[in-house]
Amino acid sequence: MFSRTALQLPLIIHRLTRSFTSSAMANSSAAAATNNSTAIGVSQPSPAATFNTLLETIDPATITYSCTDIEDPIPEISQLHTRLVLEQAAQILREGQVVGMPTETVYGLASNALDPVAAQRIFMAKNRPQDNPLIVHVSSLKMLRSILRENKIPAVYSDLIRAYWPGPLTLLFPRSDLIPDEITCGQATVAVRFPSHPITRALITACDRPLAAPSANSSGKPSPTLASHVMDDLKGKIPMVIDGGQCSFGIESTVVDGLRVPPAILRPGGVTFEQIRQVLGMEQVQVYKKHFTDAAMEQAPTTPGMKYRHYSPEAEVVLVEYIRTEAQEINGSRLGPLSATTPQYGVILKEIEKLKKEGKKRFGILRTSFALPSLGAGAVNTSGRSSGAVDCANSSVDESVIEFPLGQSSKPDDVARELFRGLRFLDGQNVDCIFVEGISEEEEGLAVMNRVRKAASRTISSELTEFL
Repeated sequence: MFSRTALQLPLIIHRLTRSFTSSAMANSSAAAATNNSTAIGVSQPSPAATFNTLLETIDPATITYSCTDIEDPIPEISQLHTRLVLEQAAQILREGQVVGMPTETVYGLASNALDPVAAQRIFMAKNRPQDNPLIVHVSSLKMLRSILRENKIPAVYSDLIRAYWPGPLTLLFPRSDLIPDEITCGQATVAVRFPSHPITRALITACDRPLAAPSANSSGKPSPTLASHVMDDLKGKIPMVIDGGQCSFGIESTVVDGLRVPPAILRPGGVTFEQIRQVLGMEQVQVYKKHFTDAAMEQAPTTPGMKYRHYSPEAEVVLVEYIRTEAQEINGSRLGPLSATTPQYGVILKEIEKLKKEGKKRFGILRTSFALPSLGAGAVNTSGRSSGAVDCANSSVDESVIEFPLGQSSKPDDVARELFRGLRFLDGQNVDCIFVEGISEEEEGLAVMNRVRKAASRTISSELTEFL
């Protein structure tokens, strides 16, 4: 455990300060060692309580970092309300409870990563499988070293950390005895991330402890990218949620195992395969399930997102795989001329007609084939009546179909940002089936398609269409 100094609330610009004391670390080490001597799951919190969940809003712009050094950065907080909310959340976390918090990827459900009982509260609130590891979040390299074996950062990660931390990148490290088995599910490694979201960083600093934080949703459901999504799933199950607005990336972090030879991307995310392989020492990096498989690792995963079906709404999800057009072949890229429709969209309309004959009545489509940049993404009823932020008439589809534009497939980062919001919105419209227009797996498209495939109960591949 880490000690911290009192917050000086009257200051206009507030600098959180803290010190790592050997006695506090020793207490955490002893607690973790006691826990590690028992089987996973033996340390159990008291039965789940019912909470009057508190929702507090923080403007991320009220937290800044004037120094780019990440060895031991200190946030500067310009608003009293922000400081008070952070301290309230930090106190809840120090007492062994959980808090929903924004990150740049998705909203996370945080607990003290050094407390096995607090970690179990994450599993209980989410109904998360006990063998699905948690990612630990730190706010400094100093904090990172404190939880690693021999307090050393492996040299293989030096350039990755320099390039992409803080950010949506998780790295696997040899764990120390400070990290309880509840976090790693008994694995010898621990997954760690240094987030870039100012609220996340400031909250970790205020707690003076690393925070374990999977997505703040009911296990298996689409990840939350808005505080309202967290409240939909976990209201009454957790004491507090911090609203920091929509997440900027919209999908979970990339997970890299640089301890393997060659290095491996175990889960694609906000930092792309193309970016990682440009880093010194990562030129031969491979992507799990694309370049290699490992059945043993899938049965005993070292990181989340490898074993279980994820991201699934109540409605059936059908993925229509990306179909490369002739124009794109000529251009040698997925970046072809903008078009109102794709071959995937034609397949979807035919599938809808088939399902209508089977008695299904309402359908949703996550569109990636038109962009409305002046209006933003939002849901569209294709009869021409807007049911969201935009309005798009399409006489070829009747009012039984609701479309949610994710953005242009040529901008996969936009598609990633809106994916989970779109799944949740369409599910809330009580549709029978949600169709997704697949996109190319280049850049952020790899992460998008990874998530959609995990969500889909059925996939229509290009080999099954007439558009080849």
